[in-house]
Amino acid sequence: MQNNLERLIKQSTPFKSPYIKAELGIIFLSNILTDIQQKYFKKHGITLQQYNVLRILRGQYPKPANINLIKDRMLDKMSDASRIVDRLTKLKLVSKQPNLVDKRNTDVLITDSALDLLTLIDRREGHDRYSLRNMSMEDIEQLNELLDRALGGLFE
Repeated sequence: MQNNLERLIKQSTPFKSPYIKAELGIIFLSNILTDIQQKYFKKHGITLQQYNVLRILRGQYPKPANINLIKDRMLDKMSDASRIVDRLTKLKLVSKQPNLVDKRNTDVLITDSALDLLTLIDRREGHDRYSLRNMSMEDIEQLNELLDRALGGLFE
């Protein structure tokens, strides 16, 4: 069995528990994947959090979303959805309008230019698009199953 995590974090002693190693491995990998994604989205003039909001809005399209729906669905729960939407509005990637039923809410709708941007991002060709491309499809399916089980245990 390879000890890539220990090598990458320059740890010379074994972990006290496989659980600790697994948790730290997930955190370490998450940070690497986040960095890769941030660099990629920067080329398109958006951040990873903005990309997440745009994907949420594309999923809602053609219906608008409100800030609370966006907050609930965001991957990064620490992000300020209102501020992200304001920045996306300045970039003309979303439009905001007062909600006709509830004046306290704002309707947020993805624009055509944002849909075009997401289409461009989605076109990253083939298997090279994915950061985990060194893993087989069977490995990825097993990883997804393990992640689902781990996530299920956290929220039961």
